Amino acid sequence: MSIKIKAEDKDRLKQLAQVRKRTPHWLAKEAISQYLEREEAVERFRRESLDAWNEFQKTGESVSNEKVMEWLDSWGTDNETEPPSCK
Repeated sequence: MSIKIKAEDKDRLKQLAQVRKRTPHWLAKEAISQYLEREEAVERFRRESLDAWNEFQKTGESVSNEKVMEWLDSWGTDNETEPPSCK
């Protein structure tokens, strides 16, 4: 695979590679890898959100904001509680 980038971006990449003591090729591969990981995480979140919404539409089960906030407020305390269940 080859990609074309603007001359100024190519220069920036070369400069950063020198500072980081890496090759421009390594930096480009790392940037692509990080981008893919980030975008895949966004896509997983989107799918999980849609699945949760569809499940709610089918069952009507949910947890109130009040119950969730009580549970979150218990985190890190001596009285940490279990997560609330759906009703």
